[in-house]
Amino acid sequence: MNLIFRFWLGAVLGCVNITIVQASEIQRRASLVEVYNQAFANDAKLAAGRSEYLASREALPQARAGLLPTLTAGASFTTQTLIQANQQTTRDRSHTVFHANLTQPLIRLDRWYQLKAVNANLARAELELASKEQDLILEVAQVYFETLKATDLLAASQSEEDALRRLLLQAQARQTKGAAAITDVLEAQAAFDNTRANRQLAQRRVDDAFERLSRLTASSYATLEGLHHYFPISPPSPANSVSWVEQAVGHNLSLLASEFQVSATAEATRQHKAALVPTLDVVASYRQGDNDSFGYTNTSSPSQPVYQGSFSQRSVALELTVPLYAGGSGLSRIREAGYRYAQSQDQHEDLRREIVQRTRDLHRAIHSDIEQVSARQQSLKSSHASLLANTAGRELGTRNTADVLEAQRKLYTAVKAYNEARYDFVLNTLRLRQVAGTLASADLVALSSYGNKTYDPAVDFLPPAFRSEL
Repeated sequence: MNLIFRFWLGAVLGCVNITIVQASEIQRRASLVEVYNQAFANDAKLAAGRSEYLASREALPQARAGLLPTLTAGASFTTQTLIQANQQTTRDRSHTVFHANLTQPLIRLDRWYQLKAVNANLARAELELASKEQDLILEVAQVYFETLKATDLLAASQSEEDALRRLLLQAQARQTKGAAAITDVLEAQAAFDNTRANRQLAQRRVDDAFERLSRLTASSYATLEGLHHYFPISPPSPANSVSWVEQAVGHNLSLLASEFQVSATAEATRQHKAALVPTLDVVASYRQGDNDSFGYTNTSSPSQPVYQGSFSQRSVALELTVPLYAGGSGLSRIREAGYRYAQSQDQHEDLRREIVQRTRDLHRAIHSDIEQVSARQQSLKSSHASLLANTAGRELGTRNTADVLEAQRKLYTAVKAYNEARYDFVLNTLRLRQVAGTLASADLVALSSYGNKTYDPAVDFLPPAFRSEL
C-alpha cells in the first residue's frame, strides 16, 4: 500500500518522467572505449591531421613527375596582311601549325634529391599522424579520468556537506539542551558554510569536465563508468628506467619523425648543390603545317623548287644545360639549406634529451604514485578511526565539536587525496607508454575491463570498507 501511495504521489507531482530519465541515464553510462570511439570519429584536430597528411602525400607524385617524360601538344593559326605602300596593294597570307614536344630528363640530380627529400617528409608526416592518434588516446583518457576525478570530488563534497549538516543540527540540539556552548554551534555553522561553498565549486568543475568531454566527442554524456577500487596499482614492467629510456629513444613517434626531418633537410641541401650541376635532357619534337609556317614561299622561278602545300618536321636532340651565373642565388640557397640542416639536427638532439628526461620523470612519478596510493589508503584508515574516536569522545564529554570538525575535515581530505592519487597513477602510466611509443587503443580496452558499469558517485567515491561507516 505504501508503494502504491508513493507511486500515486510521484505521478501527481510529475516525478515519474524524472525517475524514468534518471534510470535511462544510469543504463547508458559511457565506457572509456565508447568515449574513445566517439572521439576518434569526431575529433576535429585529428580530422585536420588526416587532411594534412593526405595533402602532404600529393608532394610525392609531383616530385616524381620531375624525372618522368613531359609531353606537350598544341596548334597555332596565324593570319598576316602585307601592304605595299607605293602600289597601294595588299596581300593576305595565313598558316596553321600543329606541334608536339617530348622531353625526357636524363641527368637531373637536383630533382632526384628533391624526390628523396619528399619521401623523407612523407615518412615524417605519417609518423606525425600516428603521433596525433596517440595524443588523442591520451587526451581521451585525461578528459575521462579528470571527469571521474571531478565527479568523485563532488560526491565527497556532498557527503561532507551532509555530515556537517548533521553535525550542525546536533550542535544546535545540544546547545538548546544546555549541553554545548554557542561556540560549538558557530564553529559547526562556519564549517558547514565553507563545505557548501566548496561543493558548489566542485559542481562547476564537474560541469566543465563534461563540457570538455562533449567538445572532444561531439556527443553528450550524463554519466560515465567509474574505476573499481580493486584496480591493480603495480609498477611498470620493466621496472628499471633504463629499459624505458631505450624504448623511448628507439620508438617515440615524435623523435622518429624528427629523424626523418633531419634526413629531409639533408636531401634538400644536396638538391640545392645539384642545382649547380649541368643537366642533360632528350628532346623530341614534331611539327606539321603549310609552307608559310616553315618560312617557305611560293616561287615561279624555273631554277627554284616550288614550296607549297603541307609539310612536317621531326627532330631529336640532346640538350645540355650548364649553369654559369645567376647572381649568386644558387650559393645563397646552398648556405641557407646548410643552416636548415644544422637547425634540424639541433632540434632533434633537444627533443631526444627532452624524451629521455620525460621518460625518467614519468617513471619516477609512477613509483611515487604507487607510494601515494598506499599512503593515502593508510591515511584514510587512520582518519576514519580518528573521526569515530572523536565522535565517541564528544558524547562522553572528553572531546568538543571543534575536535570532531577537524577529524571530519581530515577524513574527507584523505578521501579526495586517495582518489586523486589513483587517477594520477593511471594517467602517468599512459603518459609513460606514449613517450615510449607503445600507447595504443588496446590500453584503453584494458582499462575498461576494470570499469564499474553500475558506478554511483555518491557511493563509489569511497572504498567499499568505509561505505557503511559514513
